[in-house]
Amino acid sequence: MSDTPRTLAGDLIGSGFDGWSPELRAEFTESAFNGHVGQRLLSETDRVRVWEIRLAPGERVSAHRHVLDYFWTAVTPGRSRQHTHDGTTREVAYAQGDTRHFTFGADEFLLHDLENTGTTTLVFTTVEFKTGANAPLPLDLTRSPGSAPPAHT
Repeated sequence: MSDTPRTLAGDLIGSGFDGWSPELRAEFTESAFNGHVGQRLLSETDRVRVWEIRLAPGERVSAHRHVLDYFWTAVTPGRSRQHTHDGTTREVAYAQGDTRHFTFGADEFLLHDLENTGTTTLVFTTVEFKTGANAPLPLDLTRSPGSAPPAHT
């Protein structure tokens, strides 16, 4: 399994797991195969999954794993903090319409969380392409958004 670094937005504010609580580190272990890359699955076809993330100030989306090529678009401006599986922490500022594209080779992934550190609601649309180098992760659509998925076996 590759942990090839992704080119991420934002300012690096920590590395080597600086400032990570034991609970946060445990969440990343427990959510290592969480394919819920958004809070709400808006649409799914044979080719794409379309997700929404809507975070009030102080809210966060728990750790989740990206394995599919995807892009996100910031629907609203705002600020976030992200922790990634390699131990880095970043602060990111978004303008409305900012869009980032990610491509993954076989066995590559990005495991991260997202917390709204701004003063307004932060909204993203994420579109995953199901026809890339990796198979889509299975989704447990019965679990509540933001909760940890069952352990991967």
